[in-house]
Amino acid sequence: MLTMIRYALPVATAAMIFTPIVASAGEVYHRELHQEQRIYNGVRDGQITPAEFRNLERREALINAQRAVDLRRDNQHLTRLNQLQLNRRLDSVSAAIYRDRHD
Repeated sequence: MLTMIRYALPVATAAMIFTPIVASAGEVYHRELHQEQRIYNGVRDGQITPAEFRNLERREALINAQRAVDLRRDNQHLTRLNQLQLNRRLDSVSAAIYRDRHD
């Protein structure tokens, strides 16, 4: 449990650093935050194992990195296609969070 808490602080800090600059990225950003909270709640309640936690955090970090790349590439905006792709990836992670919390 202490190990998972040690992982949570850097991830939460990274989430604050990469806040979106424009509103078009807001939906994706808020979904990421909500999913992070679901992950932490699962860890706190003992529903998510350390291995599941690492996998979910890795997937969330990859999505966050892609969002940052998309924002830089498109003049601090997410195109409709970028939003669609990121939302699909977030849907996949959301389903994984549900599965991990209920297995």
